[in-house]
Amino acid sequence: MTPPDPVKPAFNEVNEARQDRERTINQAQEKANQQIPRARGEAIQSVTEAEGYAVERVNRAEGEANRFKAILADYKRSPEVTRKRLYLEAMGSILPSAKALYIVDSEQQAMLPMLSMDGTQRSTPTVQPAATNPRATQP
Repeated sequence: MTPPDPVKPAFNEVNEARQDRERTINQAQEKANQQIPRARGEAIQSVTEAEGYAVERVNRAEGEANRFKAILADYKRSPEVTRKRLYLEAMGSILPSAKALYIVDSEQQAMLPMLSMDGTQRSTPTVQPAATNPRATQP
């Protein structure tokens, strides 16, 4: 069917508008077909990572609880040995990162650096006790 000559331009515009609408719909559908599967994949990946993290946390907590129970059982059998072992384990993890080691005696009056962990010798002035320091006495 051919439209009459006076309405042909309007008829052509309507056809072009319909074609533009179909093209726009097709482009949107194509974009949706690309984006939706990608978004679903990312969502599945996030959920899987979260589930793995949850399992890891639960397993770590259970392991720490079992370790604590084992230490408690050891402590009940021999408290002094267990206490000393825990102390030595703690010192074994702390001392390697120490920059200097100070040995403090309960009868010592001043701090004296005994060992430098980085291999250099340090000389720190020591403070003499007030009783043996002649300048420390009041006139």
